[in-house]
Amino acid sequence: MALNTVDFVNELIKNNYTHLCVVPCSFAKNVINEAINNKNIEYLPAASEAVACSIAAGLKMAGKNPIVIVQSSGLTNMASCITSLLKPYGITFPIITSWRTYKEGDSEIQHQHLATELPKLISAYGYRYHILDNQNLNNAIAQINDCNESHTICVLKKDSFDKVELKIEHTLDLSAYTPRSKFLILLNEKFKGKNTLFIGTTGNAAREMYSFMPDTSNFYMAGNMGGALSVGLGAAKAGKKVIVCGGDAEFVMHMGGLTTAGRYADEVDLTYILLDNEQNKSTGGQNTYQAHLDYINIAKSSGFYVTADVVKTVDSLNSVIKDVKGLKFVHVKCGIDNETPRPPLKIVKVNKF
Repeated sequence: MALNTVDFVNELIKNNYTHLCVVPCSFAKNVINEAINNKNIEYLPAASEAVACSIAAGLKMAGKNPIVIVQSSGLTNMASCITSLLKPYGITFPIITSWRTYKEGDSEIQHQHLATELPKLISAYGYRYHILDNQNLNNAIAQINDCNESHTICVLKKDSFDKVELKIEHTLDLSAYTPRSKFLILLNEKFKGKNTLFIGTTGNAAREMYSFMPDTSNFYMAGNMGGALSVGLGAAKAGKKVIVCGGDAEFVMHMGGLTTAGRYADEVDLTYILLDNEQNKSTGGQNTYQAHLDYINIAKSSGFYVTADVVKTVDSLNSVIKDVKGLKFVHVKCGIDNETPRPPLKIVKVNKF
């Protein structure tokens, strides 16, 4: 049995909750979808969990009633906001975190530690926790209200809510764009057998690299969202030729990695390919709401050499990706593919390039 998602969100509204500050998680996608659909609560997608937490703190201090929704691995990104802002200032609002599980042999190793240690992490923050009651709506709302009045986190287990699809006006039509797989197939052909390290970011970018780039040297980073470029910078500083392939949501999570990389533009051979499909595909396909960003000028002002305007075709990518030399940035506008399998554990769990 799962809670009725529409009823749950409507009860949040009746209890005067005003905003959902969110970094999407597949466990919470139905609540997120309903919040996007419902005009009576404001959906605020954030670049990172720390940003979501800080926005919520500002809202609460200004008299609003926000809720933060993140996944368990993202709860660690909120550590400074929780321990140096919420706790010492006595700011409380509901934080809903998924509790991602882990089965031995699963390649989703980013969830392995917190699958057992999440309660200890919450306790270390000085918080209590509830496991959201997914059998009784009144109990679930009472738990949320308790989190609003105390330093308590609400833990969400898988399949706690029934299915809600995004209304058509909130979905994206990417049919005019070349699917991401076509660009990855080109990279596989172009760099087959070459001494170039590819780093795939968490989510679908790494999964699709596994399916469509079998002949290149790949590192599939299952977690650490926002950190792929910095991992690539470290490898490049160690003498590797590196290409990082990441999505638009990953791009904004830790943008300090861009400015840091720019300091070493004359010392590294590192290319960052942004595969921009405007959505969080692996967590439900919600819009990233980043169309206002000029990725090229952000990269350029951070110290990257930008090879071209926005790339929309395979031929265009082929013409700008000639070698890996210096610090370069390529913005590829792409469509989506059907779901691809995750790389197996023996392929993912490597710690040497």
